[in-house]
Amino acid sequence: MGNYWIVVNQMTSGSPSSYVLMPDEVRELAHRNERDGRASYWLETGVYENATFREAWDRIGRGDSQ
Repeated sequence: MGNYWIVVNQMTSGSPSSYVLMPDEVRELAHRNERDGRASYWLETGVYENATFREAWDRIGRGDSQ
């Protein structure tokens, strides 16, 4: 699933927003639907659009061990 999930929305508005989530947060917040024996998962906009995740680039760090 990756080390981080970056969600970017409002791309065509000229004012995009980004949200930084950890894989365990994505698992916890993902919406699940099942149809014809097949499951699909996605993040509803409202669950990640908050101050914890918005432009939270500091959650990733600098990429060094210091």
